[in-house]
Amino acid sequence: MSPRFEPITGRYLHLDLLGKPHRLYVEEAGAGIPLLCLHTAGSDARQYRGLMNDPRVLKNFRVIAFDMPWHGKSSPPAGWQDGEYQLTSRDYVRMILEVSDALALDRPVAIGCSIGGRIVLHLAHDHPEKFSALIGLESAAHTEAYYDLSWLNRPDVHGGMVCAGVVSGLVAPVAPIAERWETLWHYMQSGPGVFKGDLHFYMIDGDIRSRVGEIDIKRCPLFLLTGEYDYSCTAEATLDIAKRTGASATIMKGLGHFPMSEDPEKFVSYLLPVLEKIRSQ
Repeated sequence: MSPRFEPITGRYLHLDLLGKPHRLYVEEAGAGIPLLCLHTAGSDARQYRGLMNDPRVLKNFRVIAFDMPWHGKSSPPAGWQDGEYQLTSRDYVRMILEVSDALALDRPVAIGCSIGGRIVLHLAHDHPEKFSALIGLESAAHTEAYYDLSWLNRPDVHGGMVCAGVVSGLVAPVAPIAERWETLWHYMQSGPGVFKGDLHFYMIDGDIRSRVGEIDIKRCPLFLLTGEYDYSCTAEATLDIAKRTGASATIMKGLGHFPMSEDPEKFVSYLLPVLEKIRSQ
């Protein structure tokens, strides 16, 4: 293999986020309409490497992904050792808006998966004027806890291995082996208690069932894409959102809970028609 660089550039953004100084890692590639990518719980922006290397996407979109604080290459804020990380819907929404403002994005398209797919619903409800379109991957208005969360942050087990084990069944059984294990590797590298802290939003604080029907897709188009093998954000849960909002919904064959990383090529085949609709609106 000849040496080559990917088209992705990465930089550290210094900003005040949620009232504290932060050093946030941001990657981007392409040019055109800004597409702000939101990663899943306990992982990081590497999940969007497929989009950032696909010339069909980069031709018309400036793909931007950031590691949330505590995730990937974004460290926790100073003093983190004196508290417990716990993601809330209020802070999550505020973080996305503050990052978008810091990057001087004018009504970007936001795409998020899992917790990102849930926060997309909050953005559609609370701040539709801030975005030109919203794309929810594996979106559900609520998810009940179906395993003991205490195992995700215990000193007597390998936290990274437990986190990867918890999500391993959510990857489609037909996903390519290399992509499956890279997706799980990201979870094995998660910081202590970070996945657990994200799930506070996912399973408790982020419940938006009572407000989904108030989302007005005329103010901001909403597109939903969910893998057929996802038993966390199920196809039924996604179709219920579509029914209550009028949003476009597609159930993706051969994909699971991490479509953009577990099988980028297959995922992009579903995403491109959505991006084309957004471009032509």
